[in-house]
Amino acid sequence: MTTNTDTDFWRSTYYGFIRDSGHALLRSADEKFRLRATFSGDYREQYDQAGILVRLDERNWIKAGVEYVDGKQLLSVVVTRDVSDWSVFRPPVNPSSVTIDIHRRDDAVTLHYGLDGQEPNELLRLAYFPPGVPVAAGLMCASPEGHGFDVSFAALRVMPS
Repeated sequence: MTTNTDTDFWRSTYYGFIRDSGHALLRSADEKFRLRATFSGDYREQYDQAGILVRLDERNWIKAGVEYVDGKQLLSVVVTRDVSDWSVFRPPVNPSSVTIDIHRRDDAVTLHYGLDGQEPNELLRLAYFPPGVPVAAGLMCASPEGHGFDVSFAALRVMPS
């Protein structure tokens, strides 16, 4: 995929704006599921991002993957429940590929990651997510400030849990 300029998923916190214009390729997922995706990108400009998205609606969603910040690839998770909450982790190197695994069960999602072909065994985040409702889940990418960049998704699996 190649992202368009001025695309993002964000809701209010700190920046004061709402954006729901990022790219997403989603499919329906039951209340309990596991999603795993492997991806790489030609990250160049501030906030270029790629990864996965789990979406209930425009006010309730989680995106996780890589976000390019100050010249570094950060592992990033944004949890949105009316407002966005952003957490990041800097891996020891800029990886050539990242695998994110998200497991939704009851009122929680658990996110794990793996770098450069490694199994996604490292915990990235545990977050609340509204239980008892179906969602859409899949791939996402965006370029909030950049001119667009190329993203490759090598694998995507959505499995019942």
